[in-house]
Amino acid sequence: MSNALIEIKAPISTEIEEFEKKFRASMKSKVLLLDKIMGYIVKRKGKQMRPMFVFLSAGVSGG
Repeated sequence: MSNALIEIKAPISTEIEEFEKKFRASMKSKVLLLDKIMGYIVKRKGKQMRPMFVFLSAGVSGG
């Protein structure tokens, strides 16, 4: 991860951690194949961009 991205995420690190925990939990499945596929999707860091923007926007707007 680049230093710039680390700096951007620093103010919302708690929110991002909580989001990741809930996101991982919501993607769990009792179906083995589906669970493997969802595990792959969760590991993709691109899925963090939208939540990061939401948390940053909320912080800027006072929410």
